[in-house]
Amino acid sequence: MKAILGRKIGMTQVFDDAGRVIPVTVIEAGPCMVVQRKTVKTDGYEAVQLSFGTRKRANKPQTGHFRKVDSSVGRFVREFRVDAEEPIGAGSQVTVTMFQPGDTVKVSGHSKGRGFTGGIKRWGFSGGDETHGNKSHRRPGSMGCASTPSRTYKGRKLPGRMGNSRVTVRNIKVVTIDEERNLILLRGAVPGSRNGFVAIEEMND
Repeated sequence: MKAILGRKIGMTQVFDDAGRVIPVTVIEAGPCMVVQRKTVKTDGYEAVQLSFGTRKRANKPQTGHFRKVDSSVGRFVREFRVDAEEPIGAGSQVTVTMFQPGDTVKVSGHSKGRGFTGGIKRWGFSGGDETHGNKSHRRPGSMGCASTPSRTYKGRKLPGRMGNSRVTVRNIKVVTIDEERNLILLRGAVPGSRNGFVAIEEMND
């Protein structure tokens, strides 16, 4: 299993051996604690639950769930599927050393919330004419439906809430690993704002 949780610090740039600029996202990845190991016998499938960060206050269900390892952990918890032969159990630690420069990973996080936006910003609509008496500059316009079917089809691109959703970006290259500071530098941008939590997992498909 090659998976870890972390916190997005921000973006910067580094230089490769040829002097070319590489934009990277710096992520504080781990150390993460395995808080639960799920098996086919007990849960019907094989998986591990990783925890990153400490929780200031925990309610009774959270305290009971994490009591086997540490009741203060569990600020950010995610589950990853593993093979039955994977030698990892509750209480184990996962660090950034499992990744190497050149690895291909996928990163999941929550995108920035943009609030209620119109069709131009949300979907890239071109908008109406700005002259010749046109009064529909940024309106969505016709829905394309008449007396039949007398309704708007589901899935129609309309104004609404934009962002603040789970996004996964695939095929991201690992540029550098800093074992001492638990940092991993990924090429390009990843979802979320600064200090947002992300999940990093090796690409298997």
